[in-house]
Amino acid sequence: MFDVGLGEMAVLVVLALVIFGDKLPQVAGQAGRALRQLRQMANSAKADLQDGLGPEFKDFDIADLNPKTFVRKHLLEDPDDEPGHTNGQVFDDEPYATMAGGLEYGERPPFDSEAT
Repeated sequence: MFDVGLGEMAVLVVLALVIFGDKLPQVAGQAGRALRQLRQMANSAKADLQDGLGPEFKDFDIADLNPKTFVRKHLLEDPDDEPGHTNGQVFDDEPYATMAGGLEYGERPPFDSEAT
């Protein structure tokens, strides 16, 4: 998450020992309690939001609002996993290659010089 290497972590530990000295265990305990309270508040807010949205959104996930997650879910996932996907077929019984009016192998598509 923070992309901190082993050397950088060692420097941070030495710096914390120099700054806080023998009060380091107390400071670490306070930081842990603050992090736990922050996590509880976030979970409570998430539960309140889901309760407020009603039963239609019971499976709603807050992470889906993240733009990266949205793009990954809707644009980058394999569409073969979706129910009802036809795997290259326009209709249930007719694939693209056999459609009426399709091009034969080596045949060039029509070109309209006025269209561009």
